[in-house]
Amino acid sequence: MDTESNKRLAIELLARFSASDIAGVLDCMTDDATWLIPGKPEASPAAGLYDKRRIGDLFHIMLGRLKNGLALTVDGVVAEGHKVAVEARSQGELTNGNVYRQHYHILMEFRDGKVCAVREYLDTQHAHAVWFGPGPG
Repeated sequence: MDTESNKRLAIELLARFSASDIAGVLDCMTDDATWLIPGKPEASPAAGLYDKRRIGDLFHIMLGRLKNGLALTVDGVVAEGHKVAVEARSQGELTNGNVYRQHYHILMEFRDGKVCAVREYLDTQHAHAVWFGPGPG
């Protein structure tokens, strides 16, 4: 695929997540795809390198804790070769009342017309406080 096709697929993957279509997100990925969430697992339980099945499981858990899903907005996309860099932001309210407002830099790598690797950079401190901390007091 060319860089424009890769950019379109990167945006589509995030749009599918925003629509709570996890099966659609996973369909955009190769069978051996990996997804990296930075951080130290002992400090942030979601941190680590996930295979396709495990990231799908994590996404389902996340959606189960959100009142109305997670709205993702793409702010910019740059592509070169088989890599696409996406700047995005999200917002969603958790069932415990916490509000998740995140900013991301997501680097996706492509192979054979699908995403084969994702590195998702975000504010891990905010993520931990919202997802693993107490609800609003």
